[in-house]
Amino acid sequence: MEKEQTTSVLYNASCPVCNFEIQHYAQYSGNHKLPIQFDDLNSDACAEWGLDADTAARRLYVLHDGTLTSGIPAFLTLWAQMPKYRWLSRFVGTPGIKQITSAIYDYVLAPAIYHWHLRRLRKQSA
Repeated sequence: MEKEQTTSVLYNASCPVCNFEIQHYAQYSGNHKLPIQFDDLNSDACAEWGLDADTAARRLYVLHDGTLTSGIPAFLTLWAQMPKYRWLSRFVGTPGIKQITSAIYDYVLAPAIYHWHLRRLRKQSA
């Protein structure tokens, strides 16, 4: 009997951008009974991943079949597990496109969302 592969996603549920996107994926995977688990880094799950909250807040993390990925590779892994998004995984994963999207995510989007997260935390503690 073949063991079913599972996918786990670690994301920041307190981030409006992250939460909006991941809740969409969670609803889709729930509706289609996909073996994808979604963990909020603001819960005890962060320690189970072996990451501190600050590191985890900087980008998306996906654990699939024992392999941990982050950033665009994590999105590619997640999308590949969802039939509706497999085309997106194949497209973004093509040479050239992957490098461009990775650069945009790594140097523009992820840092901007992370700094927005830090600003929200400062406002909450003030």
